[in-house]
Amino acid sequence: MELNEDPDQALFREITEETGYKPNEIEVLSSKPKVSGPGLKPLLTPNYMDAHDANAPHRHIALVYFIKVSHDKHVKSDEHLDARWFTVDELESGEYKLPADTIFFAKEAIKLASTPRP
Repeated sequence: MELNEDPDQALFREITEETGYKPNEIEVLSSKPKVSGPGLKPLLTPNYMDAHDANAPHRHIALVYFIKVSHDKHVKSDEHLDARWFTVDELESGEYKLPADTIFFAKEAIKLASTPRP
């Protein structure tokens, strides 16, 4: 998150930078409070949050959001070696040596994306 951003702005900027998806091509599988007031901007609620080590002595706070996209044509950013879609069986196969948290989040996202939304 940049200093001049709130979490929602950072979310949409990062999605576009990392995948090429535009805000109108995605559905964030989250909610935000339905409240209003002067100077109040309700924000999307992360699906999960964590704190983890990153380039010692720094620690990162991760806000994890799940999204559903309108098409599967993503753009791999320069920050990654590869990008692809996985089935649950592929996630669980061990073939790709994915970290346990990545498998957990991916399976939770698939489950949520498969659930009808109101």
